[in-house]
Amino acid sequence: MQIGRYLHMGMPHVGVIHHERVHKVDTKLDVLEILNLPQSEQDALSASAGRRHRFPIEEAHWLPPIEPRAMRDYLTFEAHVAGMKKSFDGDGTIPEPWYEAPGFYFMNPWSLYGATDTIPMPPLTARLDFELESCIIVKKMARNITAEQAGEYIAGYCIFNDWSARDIQGREMQVGLGPNKGKDFANTLGPYITTPDELEQYRDGDRLDLEMVVHVNGVEYGRDSLKNMSWSFEELLAHASRGANVGPGDVLASGTAGMGAMSEHWSRSKQYDTPAPLQVGDVVEMTITGLGTIRNTVGPGDSPSPEYRVPRARRTYSEDRL
Repeated sequence: MQIGRYLHMGMPHVGVIHHERVHKVDTKLDVLEILNLPQSEQDALSASAGRRHRFPIEEAHWLPPIEPRAMRDYLTFEAHVAGMKKSFDGDGTIPEPWYEAPGFYFMNPWSLYGATDTIPMPPLTARLDFELESCIIVKKMARNITAEQAGEYIAGYCIFNDWSARDIQGREMQVGLGPNKGKDFANTLGPYITTPDELEQYRDGDRLDLEMVVHVNGVEYGRDSLKNMSWSFEELLAHASRGANVGPGDVLASGTAGMGAMSEHWSRSKQYDTPAPLQVGDVVEMTITGLGTIRNTVGPGDSPSPEYRVPRARRTYSEDRL
């Protein structure tokens, strides 16, 4: 099943995909509730969809398919990490701790955009970037599960774009914390959720061999396969659940694919303006085999005070006070 949420006449609706057309599902259940139904009931809802409303998929105004309470973004593509480590005086050597456990940070669930939305240019940045990723949606509460059990907890897969203000992010991470204002302004999730059974044909061991491609204004910028993740999604979910609750609807993202961000191009070439950072009017399109396509345009910023600057910290510490 491929199931998502779309906007029609100002109202959100749930739809499933049949033969490149969106079919409205006549139910009061939300997407996650449908995906937790027994398979026979899911099949019945899907079969009866579209009696009142159906339309070509390219006309859909997609909403994020779910509204998660928590989102984790990992860093699982070794090629991307090596590429980013080539920046400045780096030689591409990956720190040994990266291999020991999959690292992640939490994202802002209130900044989700749909697959066809316009993304406002964030304020105070000159280096807007994209990140080509996939993600899973968690089906039910998970805690202390194993990787072997994790498949039972995966509702499905989506495309994910972790938009990034690289200049802001770079300054923030010098403090020793994860990115904050360099990341919290926008993420794209969509266009719909593809259930695991739809993707079994692409399985390669415990990975999915799904081709991932990103274009900007029709020009290809990066291509990779989801099978090149250094940890499987099942392993990521098991790790996240260790001593912690991972809730229904939570998003776990793969991190950036190899060459799936402008910043990796900049890092590998040491040419930090080639390709040029994203500008208003640029169209970023990401396609992953079996998961569809997201296509977002960068729009004007919506900051009410474009000249605002963060005030510097007041100095309150001296050795004399100790």
